[in-house]
Amino acid sequence: MFTMHQLLSTFITVLTLGSLSTATVTIASTPVEISNIYLTQKLNCNNAQTQSQINQCAQLAYQAADKKLNQSYQQLLPKLSASRKQKLITAQQAWLKFRDTSCDFERSGYEGGTIAPAIYFGCLESTTNQRTKQLQEYLQPTR
Repeated sequence: MFTMHQLLSTFITVLTLGSLSTATVTIASTPVEISNIYLTQKLNCNNAQTQSQINQCAQLAYQAADKKLNQSYQQLLPKLSASRKQKLITAQQAWLKFRDTSCDFERSGYEGGTIAPAIYFGCLESTTNQRTKQLQEYLQPTR
């Protein structure tokens, strides 16, 4: 017999594995046997059917955008002089605060609604994509 801790641990593992995919990939059904109970998670972000799925897909899309942002940022840092590196770090910290505050404001228009997470993560994704483009432009050689 499984303890509640083992059941919860297994369930969290299934959810964590599901969150590792990108927003455009279908996660295959992953049955996990717990006694005679089967938990199956299937998330198709190309055809999300419920608000919960839409929210999950929006979060996955933001996580993918954030990963690209961090890659661009890490590529740029070593190419800068010490003084420019510090300016970029300061600018990035200010930008992160702006992004998070701005998206929190955008979400507040839907406070208490089930769509609020999708609004928030959609804002984070689009704002993050814009910043990634800016950082990638800094990586281009000057002409």
